[in-house]
Amino acid sequence: MNQFFKYQGTGNDFIMIDNRALNFKKEQAHIARLCHRRFGIGADGLILLEAPTNSGDDFTMIYYNADGRESTMCGNGGRCIVKFAQALNIINNRCQFSAIDGVHQATIADGLVSLKMTDVDSIRPHDQGWCLNTGSPHYVTFINNIDDLDVDKAGRLIRHSAAFDREGINVNFVELGVNTHKVRTYERGVEAETYSCGTGVTAVAIALFAAKHSTKESATLDTLGGRLSVQFKSTDSGFKDIWLTGPAEHTFTGTY
Repeated sequence: MNQFFKYQGTGNDFIMIDNRALNFKKEQAHIARLCHRRFGIGADGLILLEAPTNSGDDFTMIYYNADGRESTMCGNGGRCIVKFAQALNIINNRCQFSAIDGVHQATIADGLVSLKMTDVDSIRPHDQGWCLNTGSPHYVTFINNIDDLDVDKAGRLIRHSAAFDREGINVNFVELGVNTHKVRTYERGVEAETYSCGTGVTAVAIALFAAKHSTKESATLDTLGGRLSVQFKSTDSGFKDIWLTGPAEHTFTGTY
């Protein structure tokens, strides 16, 4: 029997496995079955915590989408693995770790996890939205009446359009508000709407600024699973010092 831990960050849920002993079977079919909501544990993705390979790191994060494929950075998953590392007594209230997109710092305070995201070098307009990479590729578009939107249908059309079909892209729909904005996200790899997406709301915060919907270098975003906040600094060459903040919680532990 093998032990797993289930975590969620604003409804984005993950299977967490302590793989410092390197005994987890890294096979796509195996991972996809564990993530399956009918035949497995059920999750938006699976995350392995492994020993650090770089000087100064506390651990290494390896992320797989629900389809079993190793994927790009996951912001909510990154926040959840920080809480997992704390539960394993690897860290206290701050840490540094490496993921597929590079080195990240994180802090835990007042029940919230703040994760420093990768710098964003460019953002470009595309059709009715904006394209940028916040550790994962994202498309952001602004709409009205977001609660009435069929996100699976609309997101799938964009994700599989000619411009994005080969590599895939995550699709974020945004309804503008006064102090907070509503976000719903279709995630590649899950191939459906998820309750939340950390790299997605990060992309939304930057797109709000780039599209001149906001003059603030921060944003508060409401997802189906809860509230996240993003802070950043705009520079002549892009965006830096990007921090994603929100809750991350252990939900249960089991064996498979």
